[in-house]
Amino acid sequence: MKRFLAIMMCLVMVLAVVGCSNGAKTETPKTDDTAKKVKVGFICLHDEQSTYDLNFINAAKAACEKLGVEMVLKTGINEDNSCYETAADMAASGCIAVFADSFGHEDYMIQAAKEFPDVQFCHSTGTKAHTENLPNYHNAFAAIYEGRYLAGVVAGLKLNEMIEAGKFTAEEAKVGYVGAFTYAEVISGYTSFFLGVRSVCPTATMEVTFTGSWYDPTAEKEGAQKLIQGGCKLISQHADSLGAPSACEEAGIPDVSYNGSTKEAGPNTYLISSRIDWEPYYEYAITAAMNGTPIDVDWTGTIATGSVKLTELNEGVVAAGTAEKLAEVQAALEAGTLHVFDTANFTVKGEKLTSYLADVDTDDAFTPDTEVIKDGYFSESEFRSAPYFDVQIDGITLLDVNFG
Repeated sequence: MKRFLAIMMCLVMVLAVVGCSNGAKTETPKTDDTAKKVKVGFICLHDEQSTYDLNFINAAKAACEKLGVEMVLKTGINEDNSCYETAADMAASGCIAVFADSFGHEDYMIQAAKEFPDVQFCHSTGTKAHTENLPNYHNAFAAIYEGRYLAGVVAGLKLNEMIEAGKFTAEEAKVGYVGAFTYAEVISGYTSFFLGVRSVCPTATMEVTFTGSWYDPTAEKEGAQKLIQGGCKLISQHADSLGAPSACEEAGIPDVSYNGSTKEAGPNTYLISSRIDWEPYYEYAITAAMNGTPIDVDWTGTIATGSVKLTELNEGVVAAGTAEKLAEVQAALEAGTLHVFDTANFTVKGEKLTSYLADVDTDDAFTPDTEVIKDGYFSESEFRSAPYFDVQIDGITLLDVNFG
């Protein structure tokens, strides 16, 4: 009997040890704290009412949902110290990466990056990452000039249709453009659009007015109205509200918008829109931050990588044959057989541009520092992601200049 009890006690002890061993191999159920998602912060200059910011917000939501991370969004953050405070709050609250979407946010993002070296700070449209040399600060942009050029082709075909219909002569084919600031980003945008127009409507000219603001519905509408009253037959824009599209709809003037379709505001006049799709960049940068792998100092998306997008054509308004021509030109851009800023296609004060020093390594004096003409074209977005094309080419007239 004693031997039997001793054997039973040994068996109990063995089973206890085995049970403890198996328990050690089983994952401990996650508590609320350990189950928390990775957090990523997004700072926007305006809110969803701005087509520009809405484009970023939609991309951020899509990327975060796909990657299963928590999105922390702050809108209406001005280009001042409130950007630094927001970025710092996001970093301090556990965000592994913080993104900002407006040019004037840059210095404040750099300030936060220096204070939080373990957090990645990614800034769209900025210019200083390649000269700041901070391992946790990055710039990103896309070759949106490709999308602008394609949208210009659509506009030029529409002008040709109206000329053929006798609505005006080829010499009267004047385009209007509502711009925000006289930054290289805007100059690159309206010039690439104009070159697209001219590629199919060679007699076209363009006038540009500036509002001095990225988002001002009243000023943008008034700017478009001024251009229309001045004889412009078609309007495009680099501004963020529905001001210009609504003015075009009221006047019956064809319109090319930016950052998303404005068909609802201009069902009878809207042609097409180009935009940067930020989702590929967000996915790339967030994944890198999660894995602890390097993020490009300057990241540039293209039409070939899916970062430059066009909305669907407004089939009831665009000229016949537009879809076919658009596909042809896009294929040439993707193949590299067509360059938007080919120097054979424009002049400056009557002369072909054979050399140009651009301000790539931006300083306070905007000192030109980099030769950017190579192989017969202006090599935009090659030496940094943000645009640096600031050439005033022939055929474009600036009606006013606002720096804001």
